[in-house]
Order: sequence, then C-alpha cells, then structure tokens
Amino acid sequence: MIKKNYNKLYTLYNILKFKSKNVKIGKKFRIKGKVGLNISNSSYVQFGDNFVMLSGKMFNILSRNIQSGIRVDKNATLKVGNNVGISSVSIWSSKKIVIGNNVKIGADVIIFDSDMHSLNYLERRDFTTDAKNAKKKPIIIGNDVFIGTRSIITKGVEIGDKVIIAAGSIVTKSIPSNEIWGGNPAKFIKKINN
Repeated sequence: MIKKNYNKLYTLYNILKFKSKNVKIGKKFRIKGKVGLNISNSSYVQFGDNFVMLSGKMFNILSRNIQSGIRVDKNATLKVGNNVGISSVSIWSSKKIVIGNNVKIGADVIIFDSDMHSLNYLERRDFTTDAKNAKKKPIIIGNDVFIGTRSIITKGVEIGDKVIIAAGSIVTKSIPSNEIWGGNPAKFIKKINN
C-alpha cells in the first residue's frame, strides 16, 4: 500500500514538473522515480498516450539506481509517440529527436543528436564557440522498435519500423525496417520475417 501511494506521488510530481516546462503529455502518463529535466523554454517537447518511464530506485534491475535524464536545448524538438516504455534513459536533443509508437527502450540507453563539442580543437578551447559549433543531425526512431539495454543511438540515425537493436550496441548509421542489428558499431544481423 505504501509503495503504491509512493509511486502515485512520484507520477503526480513528475506530471507537474513536466507541465511546468510546457511539455505536452498524453493520457496515462506515468513515471516512477525522479527524472532530471533540462528543457529550454523555446523548445518543443511532446509525449503521447500511455507513456511509462522507470527511473532509478531499482524499478528495473538492469538499470539499478540510474536516474533518467532528459535535456532539450533551445529551439530543439523531442517528440515521443504513444505506448512508449523507457527505463533509466538519457535523451539529449540539440536539434530533433522523434520516437515512434509502441517503442521499448531498455535500461541505461543513451540517445543524443549532437557531438556536443566541436570537432575543431581550436573551437573546443573556447567555451563560447565549442558547443555551438558541434555537428547536429536529427534522430528518427520508427514504430514498434525495441532498443536493448545499454545501447547508444548517435546523431543522424534513422531507425525503421519493427527494428530490434541488441543490448550494448552503438548505432552510428541508419537501419532499414524489419532488421536486427547489434555490436559496436552496430551491424546487420538478420532480417525479421513476420
């Protein structure tokens, strides 16, 4: 009974926290645990219906006590579809990240659409030129995708519908629909025949 009330309080707290950042949330928005939020006032953030996030507190044994974090920079976009489940992730949108419907994202996955720092060492020396000269490219994740625990999705990647990404993969290039990929860097494993 106490645990159930505790979870309801966290969900209510998170709804208020997200709404205070002008985040659009759908029906049955649920988050268990604390979430680190860094959302610019000039960004666009939307979560669809039936969104579930587990964050720390051993809610998912694979992510242990890792807290989820979401950062959306100035003029950037984060759109999450319906029926999406996430455990202790780190999502950083500097430009645009779109996650489709019916997507499952495993524990401790990292998704970021920018290099975060300039590739030019002279620009990296100056804080004012470093991040603003980082390369940025949108990430698009299709419908019915499953991303295994501790995977990393990097800038410019498009993941087609019904893709499975094996645990611990680093995805640096786009993946067509109906395929299984895995490894570092992620490579094609096999087609999915339904």
